[in-house]
Amino acid sequence: MTGRVNPFADLTTPYSSFTVKPKAEKPVAEEAITRIAADNNFPSRQAPKVSREPKRKRRAYTTGRNQQINFKATAATVERFYKMADERKVALCVLFEQALDALERAGEAK
Repeated sequence: MTGRVNPFADLTTPYSSFTVKPKAEKPVAEEAITRIAADNNFPSRQAPKVSREPKRKRRAYTTGRNQQINFKATAATVERFYKMADERKVALCVLFEQALDALERAGEAK
């Protein structure tokens, strides 16, 4: 043999078992599906679209502080804390330190 064997030779014969996959049907229009679902009171599985606007502006301060403290508070308390930090134009950690200092001073006065 002087040449290579053609690996596709049996695919080109008329009696080959090779068949082409039929083309997939075109998907149904999204509007039609939505209309049919609404007509039949079919509930959607999709989550409702919610605007993802941030509640507060992002805070990024370089303060040199590298320890984290986490605690739970009510929504009203958290809003008060953020509002106080915004009014004073300080980072949250600075406001927390000021609050601790004020508590210590109040405790010494007693």
